[in-house]
Amino acid sequence: MRIFHLAVQLARHMSVTHLGFALPEFAHAPHPGAERVEFVPVSRQGSYRIIDLARGAAGSVPFSVLNYTRDSMKTAVRCRLETGRFDIVMLESIHLAAYLPLVRAARYPPRAVVCDWHNIESEVLARYSDGRVGLMRRLYGRHTAQRLASYERWFVNQCDMHVVVSERDRDALIRYGCRAPIIVVDNGVDVARFTESEPQAPDRRNRVLYVGSMDALQNADAAVFFASNVWPDIRRALPGSVFTIVGRNPPREVRNLARLEGVEVTGTVDDVRPYYRQAFAAVVPLRVAGGTRLKILEAMAAGVAVVSTRRGAEGLHITPDVHYLLADDATAMRAAVQELARDGAKRERLVAAARTLVQQRYDWPVLADLLAASLLELLGSRDACPIDPSRVGDARERAMNLPRGSHNDRMR
Repeated sequence: MRIFHLAVQLARHMSVTHLGFALPEFAHAPHPGAERVEFVPVSRQGSYRIIDLARGAAGSVPFSVLNYTRDSMKTAVRCRLETGRFDIVMLESIHLAAYLPLVRAARYPPRAVVCDWHNIESEVLARYSDGRVGLMRRLYGRHTAQRLASYERWFVNQCDMHVVVSERDRDALIRYGCRAPIIVVDNGVDVARFTESEPQAPDRRNRVLYVGSMDALQNADAAVFFASNVWPDIRRALPGSVFTIVGRNPPREVRNLARLEGVEVTGTVDDVRPYYRQAFAAVVPLRVAGGTRLKILEAMAAGVAVVSTRRGAEGLHITPDVHYLLADDATAMRAAVQELARDGAKRERLVAAARTLVQQRYDWPVLADLLAASLLELLGSRDACPIDPSRVGDARERAMNLPRGSHNDRMR
């Protein structure tokens, strides 16, 4: 979602070509503005390869990078850089770091390479390995997290600029010794899309909702924790309520949760908005996390009150009891969800404050304007002299006044 919306909104200012892995049956869904971006799907066979697990454990390149290194993408990148000139190549996360030498050695190399960090991936893996999994997975996870952190520490000074989703992640790159500029571009939400239709009346909603890609280990862990340790008491206190888990590729342990009373597991859905319209609460029971959560911003834009752990809300500029309810354990989470069900006035206060916040700070056009301003400033600094990190500061106010559509000829 972050990649798609930033690409679409950046295209208001510059030409954008997106190379991305996609399943063979992938069909790009129509979306306003998407026609301005050249989307090039690239085949990626299989989710992961056993040989990559072994090479990641023993070699210098971690599995997280090997898992996204494919000949099909190398060919696509090489072809684009041999036939076109691009001012900037943006790598979406450390996972694509293996393509950096190819980009630098191209016939027409870009003027700058930027990395967009969706998480500090080594931190996510280290948190996962904190004792909630089996011994062998824990040992492998810790080993891999250490190797990935070392790789990240090397990688930060191979790029000309970094984009992170929170000040906390920026601080992590600074601790790595990063000398390149680092800008914060929060995760966002398509506010208009989530507010364009009237939700079901709040007093008729009976759904507690958790949304996330269930093939991500942190989301599966959260779903199992909430359904097993929190939901049974809520169901007894609120007969007729339903806990719905929405997200692609749920693993077996998540699919098995549908056996519990009042729990449904949907897998992939065409549109998540109908589920929000029937929900009185969206829960984010994350115990393993990194970056920031789009699922919180979506719920807030959709007018649904949020209950989240501290880690779930990490990196977002939201305040407990103003924009959401903070609940860090099963007892607090049960109490928070039941309070939202019974106190309509408090629920609506949280909803109103949260929606105002996302409209002002987290709407994708606002965030993309900030990114566009920073990219243009980066190119300007490279024209003048070597990059000085102090020259790329907080561009938020300047971005708000950036002329739309005025730089199409300047940068691709």
